[in-house]
Amino acid sequence: MIFSLNPARGSRIINTVALLGISILLYVAFAWQLLFDAAPCPLCLLQRAAFVMAGVGLLLNIRLGPSPLHYAMVIAASLGGLVAAGNQLLAQASAGEPPSGPPLFGLSIHSWAFLAFCALLAFCVLMLAADRKWGDNALKKPVALPALIVMGLFLLAILVNVAATSLECGLGECEGALLAPAAAPAGSGS
Repeated sequence: MIFSLNPARGSRIINTVALLGISILLYVAFAWQLLFDAAPCPLCLLQRAAFVMAGVGLLLNIRLGPSPLHYAMVIAASLGGLVAAGNQLLAQASAGEPPSGPPLFGLSIHSWAFLAFCALLAFCVLMLAADRKWGDNALKKPVALPALIVMGLFLLAILVNVAATSLECGLGECEGALLAPAAAPAGSGS
């Protein structure tokens, strides 16, 4: 097992793999935006921001060592992302809209985001149980090259997403990216 000889090293490896997963999710969101010419909606941007904040918590675990505070950052970001993705799914379902873009392995991109946030929450629970001995101890060992590469890929994913969204939308909301409001019930005064 990875944790048998050096628990802090095992934690770094597992956090590096999780950060790589978040980086891949951010690159997929960027590619989805380009391939399907889909301007990101406000809830999509909230989900991306939640992935970025969760990634920052993982990055801190890699760089400074496992800490309950860092896992708390990931949990808080995941809960926020879970609410945004769930809201997106419910809004589309109530409006009867099809998901934006084709399904990815049978699920909408928002369903994948919802599942990813659930996985991050489960990951944090497991890692908090496994890393409980290390607490808030800072690691003195430098970060290995593979972890530095993953950290760089994550930072590049952030920059690419921010640049693309800023170029497409400017400082305001993207045109045509909002969900259609639900129709008012017949006979209502609004």
